[in-house]
Amino acid sequence: MTEVVATNQTILVVGGGISGMTAAIEAAECGKQVLLVEKSPTLGGRTALLYRYFPKLCHPTCGLEINLRRIKSNRNIRVLTLAEVSAIAGSRGDYSATVNIAPRYVNENCTACGACAEAVAAEVPNPYNYGMNKMKAAYLPHAMAYPQRYVLDASLIGTPEADKAKASCKYGAIDLEMREETIQVKAGAVVWATGWQPYDAAKIQPYGYDRFANVITSLEFERLADPHGPTGGKILRPSDGKQAKNIAFIQCAGSRDENHLRHCSRICCMASLKQTQYVKEAWGAEAKSTVYYIDIRAIDRFEDFYQKVRKDPTVSFLKSKVAKVTQDKSGDVILHGVDTEGYHRYANAHDLAVLAIGMQPSVAGVDIPAEIVADSSGFIESSAAESGFFGAGCATNALDVNRAVQSSTAAALRAIQVINKVARAEA
Repeated sequence: MTEVVATNQTILVVGGGISGMTAAIEAAECGKQVLLVEKSPTLGGRTALLYRYFPKLCHPTCGLEINLRRIKSNRNIRVLTLAEVSAIAGSRGDYSATVNIAPRYVNENCTACGACAEAVAAEVPNPYNYGMNKMKAAYLPHAMAYPQRYVLDASLIGTPEADKAKASCKYGAIDLEMREETIQVKAGAVVWATGWQPYDAAKIQPYGYDRFANVITSLEFERLADPHGPTGGKILRPSDGKQAKNIAFIQCAGSRDENHLRHCSRICCMASLKQTQYVKEAWGAEAKSTVYYIDIRAIDRFEDFYQKVRKDPTVSFLKSKVAKVTQDKSGDVILHGVDTEGYHRYANAHDLAVLAIGMQPSVAGVDIPAEIVADSSGFIESSAAESGFFGAGCATNALDVNRAVQSSTAAALRAIQVINKVARAEA
């Protein structure tokens, strides 16, 4: 059984992405006890799946490595992975949370040697590459995964492959008898940092995401460009492996649309501008990126980056809301619409179309206390004055990494204030 010590002076942080990690670190380094709960096998969230940040185009491994080092060295932080909060009850200073912990089938003896992965042949879709390739059913999520422990996919259990994995481990780390646990934990304050989910691109039927292999999302393109992605960093189109040099970036795919997501997802413009630079790096002068946009929202300091991309000869901008996407016999995608600056109809062929998919909050499946107010899009907007429940990062709005970190620091400070009041009341 998982032993967790938590009291009404513990801060519960739900979600182990960049926002949850930030909130946990800030609170713990102020001397508070923190329980950090993450539903996946590793910390890092969607930030760990990025190839690069904008606007500096630096790799996220740097920031993640620093945060992981701070977590590892701080005894005030207890981390539970493969764990989901299914319910929260109570009030400020006295919350009780139900946490369901899925089995990893690998215990703390694991040295991440990889023998179990070598021993099994079974493969499963790779969620870290959005299912674009497969991975061994015994796997380390990625090179920077924390905890640095392998995972056995549940599909292995009860098969000869599981026995092979166990036999291969000379450290006794494979435990096929692990079962799901449900525990109750106490907390004086809760930071809700569950991040965001991409809008289902298949719902935007005119764009053909579910019908045309060469229409992909911006998240999938991010993994294509990454050397650790499904193609080893080569920008190839899914249908035939052809080099994708002429790429369309379709903005507001699902965002700012009464039929889908009403809100602006804020990061999409900058993400697409960043990705045009991936194309340029891959193909040089042969690269051709076309950004189909309603308007470009380069907020604050991002204006300089926008202007830099605007001057790039490999990038062009077409002001238009794409009406529909079709595909010809060669596999090229054809974008149809009207240029709203010249009012000319177009039917432009591209090797690949990338949908700048909208963001929506990850709040499903949990009974959030009634004291929490959400906006029309489901983002946590506020809480009652006497609440100890605080939203952080993309649980509160569509935010880039920088603003998500700022939001999480603020949430941690509010949670600390609650815990301080609890401590004084009990003194």
